[in-house]
Amino acid sequence: MLRGRQLTVAMLSGLLVVGASTIMGVRPARAAAQTTVVNVALKPTNETDLTNYVYATVDPTSAQFHQYLTPAAFASKFGQSDGTIQSFKDYLKQYHVQVRAYSGNLALKLTATTTNLQKAFKVKAVKKGGRTTTAYQLPGQLSNKAVAVIGLYPKQSKASKVAKKATAHKHSVALTADLSTSDKPDTSLVGNAFSKKYGAAKFANAYKLNTLYNQGLQGQGQRIGIINTSDVRDSDLVTYWQQAGVNDDLSRVQHIYPVDSKAQAQKAMNVTIQASQMEATLDAQSASSVAPQAGIDLYSGDISGTHTTLPSSHYATFMTAISSNRDQQLTSSMAPGFEVASDWDDPSATVSQYSHAFNLILEQAAAQGITVFQASGDRGPYAQSGAKENHLMSTSPYQVLVGGTTLPYQKIIANKVVTVPKERAWGDTYSSPAYDTKYSSFSGGGGGFSALNPTPRYQQGVSGINTFRAINYLTFKKGKYQLTKHPHVIFGTGNSRNLPDIAGNADRQTGYASYVSGQRYTVNAKTHKAVKVSAKLWGIDGGTSFTTPQMAGANAVINSGRQTPVGFWNPQIYQFAQETDSPFNVLDDADNNDNLYYTGQPGKLYNQATGLGTINFEKLRSCLKSLK
Repeated sequence: MLRGRQLTVAMLSGLLVVGASTIMGVRPARAAAQTTVVNVALKPTNETDLTNYVYATVDPTSAQFHQYLTPAAFASKFGQSDGTIQSFKDYLKQYHVQVRAYSGNLALKLTATTTNLQKAFKVKAVKKGGRTTTAYQLPGQLSNKAVAVIGLYPKQSKASKVAKKATAHKHSVALTADLSTSDKPDTSLVGNAFSKKYGAAKFANAYKLNTLYNQGLQGQGQRIGIINTSDVRDSDLVTYWQQAGVNDDLSRVQHIYPVDSKAQAQKAMNVTIQASQMEATLDAQSASSVAPQAGIDLYSGDISGTHTTLPSSHYATFMTAISSNRDQQLTSSMAPGFEVASDWDDPSATVSQYSHAFNLILEQAAAQGITVFQASGDRGPYAQSGAKENHLMSTSPYQVLVGGTTLPYQKIIANKVVTVPKERAWGDTYSSPAYDTKYSSFSGGGGGFSALNPTPRYQQGVSGINTFRAINYLTFKKGKYQLTKHPHVIFGTGNSRNLPDIAGNADRQTGYASYVSGQRYTVNAKTHKAVKVSAKLWGIDGGTSFTTPQMAGANAVINSGRQTPVGFWNPQIYQFAQETDSPFNVLDDADNNDNLYYTGQPGKLYNQATGLGTINFEKLRSCLKSLK
């Protein structure tokens, strides 16, 4: 997701094309008999003990160092009791609700018709500030076990159902993906030559991962879980792998459908090329090519055949991956919404409740030794257009948030020479400002301060954390961003989770290739009617959704040479960053080094544009080995 431009389906010169994105969100209300997936996030038996255990798993001075738990052991230590789970099942069975406890006993997956779920939870619609949310009840002994109920629709009148159908996408979440059809890779290049210019070898060479390849580490024995909302065509993976000279054995790929059926997910993908398909495909191509011997698990959270909210699908998809414990690294470039309460789309869980619930399942992942990577966004501090800083859900401290950089380049763009002499934070106000100003399409790596999560313990005391230097390059006027005529420097402080944690090349100008096929619409020149045609699309693009699965692939490469997984990265990498031989290249320049707002701070280890900086994976592996 998270591309430099948002996706649109637009008429260009009479041709209906899939451009940079598509809007995805809560589906229109449908027949009452349609299935809904609702999740009940449960309290751990002791949240403080859970958090301490998570940190202890990566503390070499602790007896719990690398003592990772199985889901069964997690359930015994931190999850709700089997008796509590059975009580939920017994109660909900009366209402014909199917209940499955995710392994670990930290959450329940409920499947039923919307009507039966509304009866079970004694749902009432609550209208406030022009929004309708869900009030619900559970028996007392069960209600005090829940952190949140996610995806429970309110009861609606016939009039409100009609209105919802008409405005279903008004508050929907933009899941962006960008496959440019104007900038195409040179497919006369094959194998390593293609990979060096457009793929994994480019990433590996830039960040010293090739040294690990030379030692025979390519992700063997590892699996990478990719969280998305669409299925992927196996043929697209094979086409890309063969072009890039990567292991093209499809047996390493497994498709998993946590919400909708396989048939429905594939049906949705076959309608037309959608943003979600593009995103899922490029994520899979990026991760699998960086770790060519790793297994790939594609978790498709498609909801097209259900009446399920995106937040509920996102939670269920992550929980399915975590509880199955198949993958030592998970990556996602999707988000179920923004950290903005007024625009949150789930009717039964507030944005704060959802954040808390999501943090808990990521703590389960960390306790099991799973490293989670999440794209930070492609619009600098502004995931959603507006005058105030806002970020994508989630800024959880239990995942590695990945920011963006621009590799050095020199090009003629819009009739001017653009030069980037050294790697810098990705924040592009300079390559084509006339176009960008007109369409407000400025791009940059996500970064800044969380609206929901406090400063985690591993960030406290690190130089640059909770202080910032910024330049107001953009001004939000009349619904869009414009270049500020006289930008000035701003200094300030923060007091929450700082993001991102690390960064890597994400600029479209120095980007990567991807390939997707399927049906797309075009306009018949004679009849002027839209018709479907088969399309096979190569493109070059950028975004933190390329960099994030690449990081997961790199983690699989590191893990392939270890007895136990690396696990929860963040406490470890922040410690390494403060040591003499740090594995990070700190991008602390104050000038020409911003993500549309935040800049480096000379002499400080951290900045809110690129986090700790880019990674030297050779050094990082050595640092991790030294902890044994």
